[in-house]
Amino acid sequence: MIGSLAPDFALRDQNNQEVSLSRSLPALLVFYPFAFTGICQGELAWLRDHRPLSAKILTISVDSVYAHKVWAEREGYDFPLLSDFWPHGEVARAYGVFNEKIGAANRGTFLVDRSGLIQFAAMNGPGEPRDPGVWDAALAFS
Repeated sequence: MIGSLAPDFALRDQNNQEVSLSRSLPALLVFYPFAFTGICQGELAWLRDHRPLSAKILTISVDSVYAHKVWAEREGYDFPLLSDFWPHGEVARAYGVFNEKIGAANRGTFLVDRSGLIQFAAMNGPGEPRDPGVWDAALAFS
Protein backbone atom coordinates (compact mmCIF):
# COMPACT_ATOMS: atom_id res chain seq x y z
CA MET A 1 0.00 0.00 0.00
CA ILE A 2 2.85 2.45 0.75
CA GLY A 3 3.85 4.16 -2.49
CA SER A 4 0.53 3.38 -4.17
CA LEU A 5 -2.10 5.87 -5.25
CA ALA A 6 -4.56 6.52 -2.44
CA PRO A 7 -8.17 5.68 -3.29
CA ASP A 8 -9.96 8.99 -3.83
CA PHE A 9 -13.27 9.65 -2.12
CA ALA A 10 -15.83 12.33 -1.36
CA LEU A 11 -17.66 12.14 1.98
CA ARG A 12 -19.84 14.49 4.02
CA ASP A 13 -18.40 16.16 7.11
CA GLN A 14 -20.14 17.12 10.36
CA ASN A 15 -21.51 20.25 8.65
CA ASN A 16 -22.91 18.17 5.77
CA GLN A 17 -20.29 19.64 3.41
CA GLU A 18 -18.66 17.39 0.84
CA VAL A 19 -14.94 16.86 1.41
CA SER A 20 -12.83 15.04 -1.17
CA LEU A 21 -9.39 13.60 -0.67
CA SER A 22 -8.13 14.99 -3.98
CA ARG A 23 -8.95 18.56 -2.85
CA SER A 24 -7.41 18.08 0.61
CA LEU A 25 -3.85 16.98 -0.16
CA PRO A 26 -1.58 16.44 1.63
CA ALA A 27 -3.80 14.67 4.17
CA LEU A 28 -3.58 12.54 7.28
CA LEU A 29 -6.45 10.02 7.13
CA VAL A 30 -7.50 8.78 10.56
CA PHE A 31 -10.03 5.93 10.48
CA TYR A 32 -11.74 5.06 13.77
CA PRO A 33 -14.59 2.71 14.73
CA PHE A 34 -17.20 4.92 16.41
CA ALA A 35 -17.82 8.40 17.79
CA PHE A 36 -18.38 8.82 21.53
CA THR A 37 -16.07 5.94 22.49
CA GLY A 38 -13.14 6.26 24.87
CA ILE A 39 -10.17 5.36 22.69
CA CYS A 40 -11.47 7.25 19.65
CA GLN A 41 -12.27 10.31 21.72
CA GLY A 42 -8.80 10.31 23.27
CA GLU A 43 -7.06 10.00 19.91
CA LEU A 44 -9.06 12.77 18.26
CA ALA A 45 -8.61 15.00 21.31
CA TRP A 46 -4.85 14.49 20.96
CA LEU A 47 -5.05 15.59 17.31
CA ARG A 48 -7.18 18.60 18.29
CA ASP A 49 -4.70 19.65 20.97
CA HIS A 50 -1.40 18.94 19.18
CA ARG A 51 -1.91 19.34 15.42
CA PRO A 52 1.20 17.31 14.67
CA LEU A 53 1.24 17.72 10.90
CA SER A 54 1.17 20.30 8.19
CA ALA A 55 -1.13 17.91 6.32
CA LYS A 56 -4.90 18.35 6.55
CA ILE A 57 -6.46 16.02 9.12
CA LEU A 58 -9.42 14.00 7.80
CA THR A 59 -11.05 11.63 10.29
CA ILE A 60 -13.41 8.92 9.03
CA SER A 61 -15.94 6.56 10.63
CA VAL A 62 -19.25 4.91 9.73
CA ASP A 63 -21.15 7.24 12.07
CA SER A 64 -23.77 9.55 10.59
CA VAL A 65 -23.19 13.21 9.80
CA TYR A 66 -25.56 14.02 12.67
CA ALA A 67 -23.62 12.01 15.25
CA HIS A 68 -20.42 13.67 14.05
CA LYS A 69 -22.01 17.12 14.37
CA VAL A 70 -22.94 16.58 18.02
CA TRP A 71 -19.58 14.97 18.84
CA ALA A 72 -17.58 17.76 17.14
CA GLU A 73 -19.52 20.44 19.01
CA ARG A 74 -19.19 18.66 22.34
CA GLU A 75 -15.46 17.98 21.99
CA GLY A 76 -14.39 21.09 20.06
CA TYR A 77 -13.11 19.21 17.00
CA ASP A 78 -12.51 21.72 14.23
CA PHE A 79 -11.19 19.30 11.62
CA PRO A 80 -13.47 17.29 9.31
CA LEU A 81 -15.23 14.27 10.82
CA LEU A 82 -16.24 12.39 7.67
CA SER A 83 -19.18 10.01 7.47
CA ASP A 84 -18.56 6.69 5.69
CA PHE A 85 -22.17 5.79 6.53
CA TRP A 86 -23.49 4.97 3.07
CA PRO A 87 -22.56 2.98 1.15
CA HIS A 88 -21.68 1.55 4.55
CA GLY A 89 -17.90 1.49 5.06
CA GLU A 90 -17.06 1.87 1.37
CA VAL A 91 -14.03 4.11 1.95
CA ALA A 92 -12.79 2.01 4.89
CA ARG A 93 -13.02 -1.06 2.63
CA ALA A 94 -11.01 0.73 -0.09
CA TYR A 95 -8.23 1.30 2.47
CA GLY A 96 -8.42 -2.25 3.84
CA VAL A 97 -9.49 -1.26 7.36
CA PHE A 98 -13.19 -2.21 7.38
CA ASN A 99 -14.03 -4.84 9.98
CA GLU A 100 -17.02 -6.90 8.82
CA LYS A 101 -17.49 -8.42 12.26
CA ILE A 102 -18.21 -5.09 13.97
CA GLY A 103 -19.53 -3.23 10.90
CA ALA A 104 -17.04 -0.40 11.31
CA ALA A 105 -13.45 0.57 10.55
CA ASN A 106 -10.52 -0.64 12.57
CA ARG A 107 -8.09 2.13 13.46
CA GLY A 108 -6.08 3.03 10.39
CA THR A 109 -3.68 5.92 9.84
CA PHE A 110 -2.54 6.96 6.36
CA LEU A 111 -0.46 9.92 5.24
CA VAL A 112 -1.18 10.90 1.64
CA ASP A 113 1.22 13.30 -0.06
CA ARG A 114 0.46 16.14 -2.51
CA SER A 115 0.68 13.70 -5.42
CA GLY A 116 -1.94 11.41 -3.89
CA LEU A 117 0.55 8.69 -2.95
CA ILE A 118 0.39 6.89 0.38
CA GLN A 119 3.63 7.65 2.25
CA PHE A 120 2.74 6.09 5.61
CA ALA A 121 0.25 3.44 6.71
CA ALA A 122 -0.47 1.86 10.09
CA MET A 123 -3.41 -0.31 11.10
CA ASN A 124 -4.61 -1.60 14.45
CA GLY A 125 -6.88 -4.50 15.29
CA PRO A 126 -10.25 -4.19 17.00
CA GLY A 127 -9.99 -2.60 20.43
CA GLU A 128 -6.31 -1.73 19.97
CA PRO A 129 -5.43 1.94 20.41
CA ARG A 130 -2.91 3.50 18.06
CA ASP A 131 0.63 3.44 19.34
CA PRO A 132 1.42 7.04 20.37
CA GLY A 133 4.48 6.87 18.12
CA VAL A 134 2.25 6.64 15.04
CA TRP A 135 1.83 10.42 14.99
CA ASP A 136 5.62 10.93 15.14
CA ALA A 137 6.14 8.32 12.42
CA ALA A 138 3.58 10.02 10.18
CA LEU A 139 5.15 13.40 10.92
CA ALA A 140 8.48 12.13 9.62
CA PHE A 141 6.88 11.84 6.16
CA SER A 142 5.04 15.16 6.13
